[in-house]
Amino acid sequence: MEEAKLQELARKANTIRQHIIRMVGEAKSGHPGGSLSAADIVTTLYFHEMRIRPEEPQWPDRDRFVLSKGHAAPVLYAALAEKGFFPVDELHTLRKINSRLQGHPSMKHLPGVEMSTGSLGQGLSTAVGMALAGKIDRKDFRVYALLGDGEIQEGQIWEAAMAAAHYKLDNLVGILDHNGLQIDGPTCEVMSPEPVADKWQAFGWHVVVIDGHDFKQIISALQEARRVKGKPAMIIANTVKGKGVSFMEYEVGWHGSAPDAEQVQQALAELQGEVEQNE
Repeated sequence: MEEAKLQELARKANTIRQHIIRMVGEAKSGHPGGSLSAADIVTTLYFHEMRIRPEEPQWPDRDRFVLSKGHAAPVLYAALAEKGFFPVDELHTLRKINSRLQGHPSMKHLPGVEMSTGSLGQGLSTAVGMALAGKIDRKDFRVYALLGDGEIQEGQIWEAAMAAAHYKLDNLVGILDHNGLQIDGPTCEVMSPEPVADKWQAFGWHVVVIDGHDFKQIISALQEARRVKGKPAMIIANTVKGKGVSFMEYEVGWHGSAPDAEQVQQALAELQGEVEQNE
């Protein structure tokens, strides 16, 4: 991977993080922590990995992305807008009356949203259905599902995991945003999902463990997933909740709290300073 491409992805992820802060700050509501932790993953998917056509959102051969952790809608909206699915100016309408950008993604309102999510545990089942349909229809599109590590406490996740392995869905890639925090505290204290890698392997998945903020590792894992035959792949991405904003990192309180005006300015100054430092 060329260094210039990696820098381009890093800049785009930074832009997406700035959008997240502005959106949630203006809405005075939303989930910044898990949106920020997933920004590098989502950026890589939309600006490097997936085969999509913003001008033709329902293109039958497109790759599909399911945001199973639907509360992280701001990161998805920011990526879709930056990719051209709808105007960037519309991001400021997050969670406002009559906005297409609801608190959780709605496939009926916004182009590029493949599944209405928010009820945790259901997104992977949907992704399994999409991948199975692709196999039946002999299509070569791929399906990506982003899960939260608190979300995998849901039993339906493991039913979907069994089904994906049973049907040998090697066109399905799960990505676990493994930031260690959920709304009520550390995942290991609420209901420990560990050992995560061993569980997915036991359920018949090919597992790759990476640093979810290292673009080289994210890209390499996605390439490895493409080479896997006869089973789905799970990328366990170790991440930092609130990544990129010093006072949000590792803080469970930012799971579902919005920054005030002063905090928005501080966060944006940090993110913009990071861009200037790397140029």
